Amino acid sequence: MAPQLAWIGLGNMGRGMCRNLVEKGSLDKPLTLYNRTKKRSDDLAAQIGTDKTKVVETIQEAVKDADIVFMCLGDDDAVNTAVNAILEQDVDGKLVVDCSTVHPETTNALEKRITSKGGEFVAMPVFGAPAMADAGSLVCVCAGTSSSVQKVLPYTKGVMGRETIDYSSQPSGNATLLKVIGNTFILNMNEVLSEGHVLAEKTGLGSANLHTFIESLFPGPYAAYSNRMMAGDYYQRQEPLFHVDLARKDARHALDLAEKNGCSVPALQVADRHLAKAKEHLGDKGDIPSIYGAVRQESGLKFENKE
Repeated sequence: MAPQLAWIGLGNMGRGMCRNLVEKGSLDKPLTLYNRTKKRSDDLAAQIGTDKTKVVETIQEAVKDADIVFMCLGDDDAVNTAVNAILEQDVDGKLVVDCSTVHPETTNALEKRITSKGGEFVAMPVFGAPAMADAGSLVCVCAGTSSSVQKVLPYTKGVMGRETIDYSSQPSGNATLLKVIGNTFILNMNEVLSEGHVLAEKTGLGSANLHTFIESLFPGPYAAYSNRMMAGDYYQRQEPLFHVDLARKDARHALDLAEKNGCSVPALQVADRHLAKAKEHLGDKGDIPSIYGAVRQESGLKFENKE
């Protein structure tokens, strides 16, 4: 008999991951859904099927009958608040899986808190954009005790993701350590693309010519972000794919790790400064590729690349 699963947190990533759990996860019981704003749970249940999901109004209800509880929340405070609610009841034998991007110290502390109460814990942050979550093509990173990770693997490759990076028997914080460092690659990629597009525009080469080069040598994420910049998506989108506040949270975690370990990360510092300028200009519409607008402004161009 398959375990009972519950899901806490239905942001852009969580919704796609839940759909794939239901469609590909071989569940024989409805997936329990909880979100602070209940309408998101209700809307997702209507999309997936109310016979395949169960919407609840509290975290305690979500955890009560669950064997495995997945969380995908925005920041460390939200994760700690959710775990406080989870630990208000007996978690003996329950497995908590955190898919959030948090500081590795937060992850290790969560593991100690949950296992001290008789529960199990696996950190499972993921790499990929919301469209990849919808398509089930995320890269899942799993860390924790080997026996606990084995319970999670049936829901990673081929269900929520296309690949699994398996850190079985490693400290759970290694998963979020990789996630935080990995996200600096995404931040720096957007910084490099932004600078390149601005330089191409101001020298007369043109963004279109530069994009041809990017597609030829760097297909995949580089080309995708380049397209978003050229199309003006970096400032026109009403709901960002990777909110500027979350991007800056990840940058802060990486900068903290760098400071504590004596590492020089000047590129990341520049990217974070440009994210701050994007936030000033766009507010809650700011996204990671909005770095482009900040670089444009610093170079004497308008933030927006289209009339």
